[in-house]
Amino acid sequence: MENNNQYITDHFKRPLKDLRISVTDQCNFRCTYCMPAEIFDKDYPFLTKNELLSFDEIVRLAEIFAGLGTEKIRITGGEPLLRKDLDQLIARLYQIDGIKDIALTTNAVLLTKKAAKLKAAGLNRVNVSLDAIEDEEFGKINGRGTGSQPVLKGIEAAMKAGLQVKVNMVVKKGLNDTQVLPMAKYFKGKDVILRFIEFMDVGNHNGWNMETVMSKKDIIDQIHQEMPLTAVEANYYGEVASRYRYVDGGGEIGVISSVTDSFCSSCTRIRLSAEGKLYTCLFASQGHDIRKIMRDEVSDNQLMMEIISIWSRRKDRYSDERKEGKPLKRKKIEMSYIGG
Repeated sequence: MENNNQYITDHFKRPLKDLRISVTDQCNFRCTYCMPAEIFDKDYPFLTKNELLSFDEIVRLAEIFAGLGTEKIRITGGEPLLRKDLDQLIARLYQIDGIKDIALTTNAVLLTKKAAKLKAAGLNRVNVSLDAIEDEEFGKINGRGTGSQPVLKGIEAAMKAGLQVKVNMVVKKGLNDTQVLPMAKYFKGKDVILRFIEFMDVGNHNGWNMETVMSKKDIIDQIHQEMPLTAVEANYYGEVASRYRYVDGGGEIGVISSVTDSFCSSCTRIRLSAEGKLYTCLFASQGHDIRKIMRDEVSDNQLMMEIISIWSRRKDRYSDERKEGKPLKRKKIEMSYIGG
């Protein structure tokens, strides 16, 4: 298969630069906006080992994506650190020509044991999910009663290992909006970028409606009143977070605002689910079963042509359409399958 490292583009001329790979649909938390315990209980039919993509299959696909211009890979879940020998997968992905950055999204509880190994394998950075700094609030959100200390220790382990760290907080009105300021105060001055995420209508079970969204403006205004902020330019094309810096030099925060804003026009991401389906949008209803094609023993060139066909036909602009007031009632893929 020829590797020409030329970007392929979709219907709206958006390049394919980022591949997000879910390695498991399981998680050790039951966060209310992602895997609510009443749905994902002990009887929930999680994927079997054979249904999951193997490391060989993941690496094969990643090599093909790299040949089409993909530069960044993010490992997601579920909780990806539950996948056995994940460092071995990262080491193999690190060797692929054209891949410039490998990141991981995690709740960080298992990072204390695994951060050093992951860094040695080639991992560049981690995004840690932490939705409250105070133990009682965080325990309610994660559905396990776990306080914030195990996550904070995981963050410390990641930083000690030399990994770059961003902390992501999903903000939902009536659930944890009172934690915005405490989180900002805790991480201010630390070598960590805190990012607030507007509560999104991903999946079908999180009870989303517009009244539960705390907007980017409200988040920034609340912090700015106590700790003045100034806006900062984006780092790169397609960056989803609006960046702000503390005026006193205390670091940087960001807000991901796909509800009150929209960044569909610059979206360069495709998602590979744990069971081998490709999704061209976080809010997609259906995926493309690439696992079935692979297991039918097709050539790399045939796989490449299938991926090109999928991306070139992509017309997704869900957040734009939501903002335009278009009716969007439809079943969507659960976040636990594609990792956000």
